[in-house]
Amino acid sequence: MVRASVKVGSAKFVVICVGLLGFALVADFLWASSSSTLTSKPATLVLPREKENKKNKNDDTNKNASSGRFLSAAYADLDAPQLHWHKMAPAPVPRLDGAAIQIRNLLFVFAGYGTIDLVHSHVDVYNFTDNTWGGRFDMPKEMAHSHLGMVTDGRYIYVVTGQYGPQCRGPTARTFVLDTETKQWRDLPPLPVPRYAPATQLWRGRLHVMGGSKENRHTPGLEHWSLAVKDGKALEQEWRSEIPIPRGGPHRACVVVDDRLYVIGGQEGDFMAKPGSPIFKCSRRLEVVYTDVYMLDDDMKWKMLPPMPKPNSHIEFAWALVNNSIVIVGGTTEKHPVTKKMILNGEVVQFNLNTLKWSVIGKLPFRVKTTLVGFWNGWLYFTSGQRDKGPEDPSPKKVIGEMWRTKLKLNE
Repeated sequence: MVRASVKVGSAKFVVICVGLLGFALVADFLWASSSSTLTSKPATLVLPREKENKKNKNDDTNKNASSGRFLSAAYADLDAPQLHWHKMAPAPVPRLDGAAIQIRNLLFVFAGYGTIDLVHSHVDVYNFTDNTWGGRFDMPKEMAHSHLGMVTDGRYIYVVTGQYGPQCRGPTARTFVLDTETKQWRDLPPLPVPRYAPATQLWRGRLHVMGGSKENRHTPGLEHWSLAVKDGKALEQEWRSEIPIPRGGPHRACVVVDDRLYVIGGQEGDFMAKPGSPIFKCSRRLEVVYTDVYMLDDDMKWKMLPPMPKPNSHIEFAWALVNNSIVIVGGTTEKHPVTKKMILNGEVVQFNLNTLKWSVIGKLPFRVKTTLVGFWNGWLYFTSGQRDKGPEDPSPKKVIGEMWRTKLKLNE
């Protein structure tokens, strides 16, 4: 009887072992399957908790991960050489979502938020020759205060649509032109419907306006209109419909070089006014930031060009033309996957129009969005925008009026 009980117990033990082994194999297979599925998604950086804690003990991400921080490569800073930045005289007021146009040695800086509840309705002028601010003058009372479309022909500055007022108030379709020599303003025919931050350029004698956000501030617009203009005057009273842009949305760089029109970066979606809010309080909504680059040429068909090094938005006035390259300063990328906070970019990138290749050419003093950029005598300048919370936190904090410059020499 004793031997019999021992044999039964051994049989039970073997069955249990075989069961455990089978369970382990199944679990291993399932884990491997899920791992192969994950590798099809964007590459990620895995930072061990112990190492990451040494780097930043207060990182919000550590509170949300049990064994480490998973940071998608799209959200991380890009490797870039250090640039030697010089701090210049600050702008008279801080600005977020302002606009800027360079005409020779002068940078005209318009509008923008001072705070979420305060918007500017004047123009400040920076002189690159003596590196001073001066020559402030007022904008028309009916002109938008942020999210403007803007371009120049070298004397006249065309100002199209935008948001009127603070917080997340509605847009206006009103359009104006400024004579920078006389400081006189003139009305132009209003846009068919208002837009927030549309891509805007002068091309082949016509003022082109495309994309942006629709009247609710969130829905991407695809429409593309143009108006014949010359010497600050409209040559017709109605805007003409043009080929729609393939992907809509606001906050894109729009550049014309060698009779080609380029539209770079941007996003779909934006903050909206909170329903029922008497002050149109801004409320967060889903945003998708992208790397897309489009071009129009003689064929009048949109062509896709090589994408940006990473998603980038809030760059409509953050660019300059240097040696047949488009140089872009700062911006925003996709939101953080865990905290859902906005992530700012801290790089200077170059799009070489000879080779159609992107390069990361330098780091900024800090991450910053909605920079206002100029280039003069070999110096790259940027002012204003909203900077990060610090080296370890790329989310936005302070609205600034600082002016910085660095000597820039690009490779051919």
